[in-house]
Amino acid sequence: MSYQPFSDSTEASSSGGIAGASTISSTVDSVMTGRPSMNSHRSSHSQDLTFKSATGAGASLFGPSSPSTDILNGSGTLQGSISPHAQHPLSPSGSTLSGTNTIGVSKTSASHDEQVLAALPISTSFDEATLRALCDMECGTPLLYDRIKQSIISAQATSTFLKKRAAIEEDYARSLMKLSRSTAESYAAGEGKAGTFVSSWQHMMRTHDQLGENRLRFAVKLGEMSEELATLSKEVDKNRKQARETGLRLERNLQDSEASVEKARTRFDATAEDLERLLLLKSGESTKSGEIQSSGPPGKRTLGKAIGKSGLLFKNKNPQQILKQEEDIRSRTSTASDAFRKEVLATQGVRQEYFNLQLPRILRALKESSEEIDNGLQYHLTRYAFLYESTILGDGMAVSPIPAVEGNPGLKTAAESIDNRTDFRTFMSNYQIVHARDYRGPRREGPYEEGFLNNPAMSGLASAKSTSAPSTKPTRPIFGVHLADQMARDGVEIPPILEKCAEAIEAVGLQNMGIYRLSGTTSKVQKLKGKFDADWNGVDLMNDEAINDINIVAGCLKLWFRELPEPLMTWELYQGFIDAAKVENDRLRHIRMHERVNDLPDANYATLKYLMGHLDKIRSESDHNQMSISNLAIVFGPTLLSPPPADLSTHPASNGTGIGDNAANAGGADAAAGALGGAQLQDMSWQCKAVETILERYAAIFVDEGEE
Repeated sequence: MSYQPFSDSTEASSSGGIAGASTISSTVDSVMTGRPSMNSHRSSHSQDLTFKSATGAGASLFGPSSPSTDILNGSGTLQGSISPHAQHPLSPSGSTLSGTNTIGVSKTSASHDEQVLAALPISTSFDEATLRALCDMECGTPLLYDRIKQSIISAQATSTFLKKRAAIEEDYARSLMKLSRSTAESYAAGEGKAGTFVSSWQHMMRTHDQLGENRLRFAVKLGEMSEELATLSKEVDKNRKQARETGLRLERNLQDSEASVEKARTRFDATAEDLERLLLLKSGESTKSGEIQSSGPPGKRTLGKAIGKSGLLFKNKNPQQILKQEEDIRSRTSTASDAFRKEVLATQGVRQEYFNLQLPRILRALKESSEEIDNGLQYHLTRYAFLYESTILGDGMAVSPIPAVEGNPGLKTAAESIDNRTDFRTFMSNYQIVHARDYRGPRREGPYEEGFLNNPAMSGLASAKSTSAPSTKPTRPIFGVHLADQMARDGVEIPPILEKCAEAIEAVGLQNMGIYRLSGTTSKVQKLKGKFDADWNGVDLMNDEAINDINIVAGCLKLWFRELPEPLMTWELYQGFIDAAKVENDRLRHIRMHERVNDLPDANYATLKYLMGHLDKIRSESDHNQMSISNLAIVFGPTLLSPPPADLSTHPASNGTGIGDNAANAGGADAAAGALGGAQLQDMSWQCKAVETILERYAAIFVDEGEE
């Protein structure tokens, strides 16, 4: 009876010993050589990577329902995911990464860049053919590891570039905006050309400010793109490391299983050798040891060596002991054979699961991560090009709008609109009016001499000038004159200087930054003051050089209020206004302030009403001129409501006329306020609060329902 290594039989004939030994060796070799290697197993399943479950149902790894993102945990069960989505990175139903879509774009940004996505030449289906090719390759996993690493380095380099480009653009934008605004302000305060040049210059500065705003928005977008790419790189790198760790763990499991097979084979080989020696000893009792050694064929286990060992193994043992030992060896051989077969089958199962299920899943997840970062990088580069083109186009439209936009004619149109001849004629006319009388150089008309023909008009002008030379005081001054006196003298209901200055400011200066807060050139303010004092009726601000800097007009009006002998809201009512301002309740403070306003003299009431209406228009444009109610109150509070001189409080019965004259002679309200020192500073906040309340409640205090 020949020996079958995987059977439970324990009997063998002596004559069949050599054949049984050869059968054992051939069976073991067939089991080991029949073990599917990694390469052969891969090739056998490259065309149909389908894993059969225990119930016999098949689940295609490349179908849409395949859980391609699941990974084996330590116990061999499926859990977690490498990639947050199993679809193509640009698929609308794909998952998102930390508030971003699959190509690392914030949801807010993506909603504005649909045309960028539409322009990308990216396929919307997963590349199954490439995945199959990767499964057939020996180095598919390290290939994807290195490819993703390259993509991450490229994305990080792009992110760094965009970040630095954003910093450069932001610095350029802020510098350009600062330059344009500071240049406009410095030119307004200087003594440069007026007329059409000023208008064109302001348009050009506003255009440069707009260019800076365009670049600033571009810098913000670049910063967002840099952050999105950096986040995408971190997420993909994290997924790559997770996939690598999972793949290494699964490879170690397969290697451990193969090592267990080798150990089981070693144990089986040891028991098989013992059985061989026993069978050779039993079959070769009548044969000489030397003959057996010389006649035996060469192999893994030589007969001579086996017989030599068996001689020592069975020395001095009787046949019953040898038979018992044979049964024991056969039992151990059968057990080792079963264990070896079990390990082989288990290893084959692990190998099939690894190559048919887990490896394709890991490769799919890595391929999706690779496509995700590649498509994300391509998207952001395309978006960068799109934003850059849009920014340049916006700059072009700002420099030369098509068609020309009202308020922004463009640089070329603004430069071409300068009329140098008209500007010069206007300057010549204004210069002659202002400086002709002060000219001390040689004149065309000399003194009367016999034979010299004088111009009668110039002669009369010279005689009039000579007679009036001793007195240079204006005939109808308006600066430093009591409000009621000048209004009664001129027969007006509103001071002319207030009307003229307010109309000019409302015409060209409502949106002027810091109107009334910024001061014009002192010399030009004094020059305009001289014109009003000389002949207020002949002043035309819209054709005056002061209109080129509206702060000169505003400064002249503030100077007129400051030089009133008595402040507009009167010394008599000063304490009443201060007490009303101190009331905490808004409604009650409004009522008390309304009562004090009604107590003002008619001239003061009419002037205050007109002024507050003008300031209300200024306030309505606070988004542009930055002059809110509180800012206007800070400017006009101490001017309109200043404390009385010390001698007025000691003589309450005085009508204030003499005091006003004294204050005027001492330099006006400013001199009187300077004498007060701490009292003025102490009440300054309440002065501003009073004016702020009146301006805030302008409509309720001054505007009748019929006027609305």
